[in-house]
Amino acid sequence: MSLSQALIEIDRALGDGRVVTDPEVLATYSRDESEADPVMPEAVVRVRDTRETLAVMRAASAHRIPVTPRAGGTGRTGGSIPLAGGIVLAFEQCNRIKGIERDDLIVVTEPGVITGKLHEAVEEQGLFYPPDPNSLSTCAIGGNVAENAGGPRALRYGCTRDYVLGMQVVTAGGELLSLGKRTVKGVTGYDLTSLMVGSEGTLGVITEITLKLLPKPEGLATLLALLPDLPSAGRAVTEVLGRGLLPRCLELLDDHTLRLVRAEAGLPLDERANALLLVELDGDVAALDSQLERAGNALSDVGALQVLAARHGSERERLWAARRELSRALRKVAKNKLAEDVVVPRSRIPQLIDRCRLISEQHRIPMPAYGHAGDGNIHVNFLWNEPDEYPRVQRAVEDLFRLTVELGGTLSGEHGIGILKAPYLPLEQAPELIALQERVKALFDPHNILNPGKIFPSHLARFHGGC
Repeated sequence: MSLSQALIEIDRALGDGRVVTDPEVLATYSRDESEADPVMPEAVVRVRDTRETLAVMRAASAHRIPVTPRAGGTGRTGGSIPLAGGIVLAFEQCNRIKGIERDDLIVVTEPGVITGKLHEAVEEQGLFYPPDPNSLSTCAIGGNVAENAGGPRALRYGCTRDYVLGMQVVTAGGELLSLGKRTVKGVTGYDLTSLMVGSEGTLGVITEITLKLLPKPEGLATLLALLPDLPSAGRAVTEVLGRGLLPRCLELLDDHTLRLVRAEAGLPLDERANALLLVELDGDVAALDSQLERAGNALSDVGALQVLAARHGSERERLWAARRELSRALRKVAKNKLAEDVVVPRSRIPQLIDRCRLISEQHRIPMPAYGHAGDGNIHVNFLWNEPDEYPRVQRAVEDLFRLTVELGGTLSGEHGIGILKAPYLPLEQAPELIALQERVKALFDPHNILNPGKIFPSHLARFHGGC
């Protein structure tokens, strides 16, 4: 009865039939791009602006109805799955870029804007928004903020949090907060803007975002290096950075993933190679030749078998094909693929991948790895075909997380915690720290209606009977 009354109030406030209860439509909002089990919401509300979001949250708060915010639905840890049923608050129609201000190097955007479209819009004006998650053609900026998304360019430019200046947030109780600023500097009060970034929709609902922009780099150049083994790839990363270069991307493929993409890439890749590095440089056109030479020499000096260079768009795309084809190539290998993004200190990447081989052999689960070598963010994939293999996958995942923490790393670089990583949070964080964060959640959301069941093991246990 409470849900029915809340939906009546929302329908009256919004009109236009934007409260959806058709089961076929609801099913499309029951899952994201993770391996988490789908859960059907009881309604979907497609909002178009802050005013409508306020109306939804006020009705939901009054009737204690769970609300799961959703932008692009491309998450990899189950963050937008409505564990408690209730309402999915969908932002695909809240998708306007409200203003690009060249003089102040900012853009104001709504959360439903597709990240790739935002890139195109600002670059048309000679500006640059660096965060570039691999799903940028389908993910939305609101989800990027909720997960603190990164991408290959994070080595040089950082992650989403580094570009969020301010935002409008609707609280669980239906109040509107204007957080942050429109200036690069500002230390007035607590930094609640940064707290919201990466909070996975558990503290508030973001309806407008002010992002910092940069001038668009004049030139780009890409190097593809093939190396005999992972230790030499690790030395190559250290050598490139040690020569005073800071690439915008430094991507690594291990021997398993390199074998998979050889047939897909259409490039003459040396068969002796067991590791691949992609190095992308940007900056003034006049300085790129010098950067290319220094990076190429660094790669050669550590024993690269082959180094290919490209300055122009079509040539660069050809080199990047080896990386971009990777996810599709992996999906051809097995019926199921789970990707876990962990982060370790750069120097320990070879150790992480070597130990992953032992985990793979122990549990009889293929575990190809690739990722952002420059910042230590490695995507370890788990491949399997039959349901009875899944318990072995779960044990392998736990072993990976224990190894990551042992190596001084962290459980998530850019995918968030959501549902799938929540049981493992105590591997990295002490009980006192988890309890403090739960108190922060309760302060913002005393009735636990905002994206319940996410991040914290005790919250997830309410829906799964344990972790």
